Amino acid sequence: MTPPQKTPTQDVGEFDHRATRRDFVFGELHRSDLLADPVLQLEQWLNAAKEAGNFDATAMCLSTATKEGRPSARYVLLKHLDTRGLCFYTDSRSRKGQELAENPFAALTFYWPEMDRQVRVTGRIERLPDADNEAYFNQRPIKSRIAAVASHQSQPIESRAALEERFKAVETEFPEQNVPRNPAWGGYRLMPDEWEFWQGRRSRLHDRFVYTPEGEGWQVQRLMP
Repeated sequence: MTPPQKTPTQDVGEFDHRATRRDFVFGELHRSDLLADPVLQLEQWLNAAKEAGNFDATAMCLSTATKEGRPSARYVLLKHLDTRGLCFYTDSRSRKGQELAENPFAALTFYWPEMDRQVRVTGRIERLPDADNEAYFNQRPIKSRIAAVASHQSQPIESRAALEERFKAVETEFPEQNVPRNPAWGGYRLMPDEWEFWQGRRSRLHDRFVYTPEGEGWQVQRLMP
């Protein structure tokens, strides 16, 4: 006997959040508020998010895709940025590392709910040089360095106990804490070709401004929400 087909609204129950909403009341964004350089604008908003109490203000959602266009997303931490782009570090053997190897275009998204603000950045990815990788790796806490060596990121493992055994093995092998960086671990830079700054507003009439390249600088355009 064929089981009855469910209608789209069946079994939604307590997970139905269509009535969940809030208004965005923190502030507003005008063209005159924006700096000409989006890097400086991002720095300004990052500092404001930290001052507002966001402990993870540098957390950003990194979206990548396979060469066939199948996307995946996860949060990473912005470690430094300059006029060349935004930098983060990870294991190149991870899912994101493999996807970036075959499709070097990505997107980064920041969201700071304390301020009703969002920033989106898209562009091409490049690997950072080994000198940068070594410098940052060696300034990380020792246990973070051990974990980076012990973990073959994104690969299956039979148990938590097995993972902790790998950690202990690396810790034992390098008692003087001179843990060498695995060449697979390193940094990436997203070189922006578009920025969008979003400020939540009442009645969903949000403020959105997009930066796109123009000559040696950037053109700024308001977008409808």
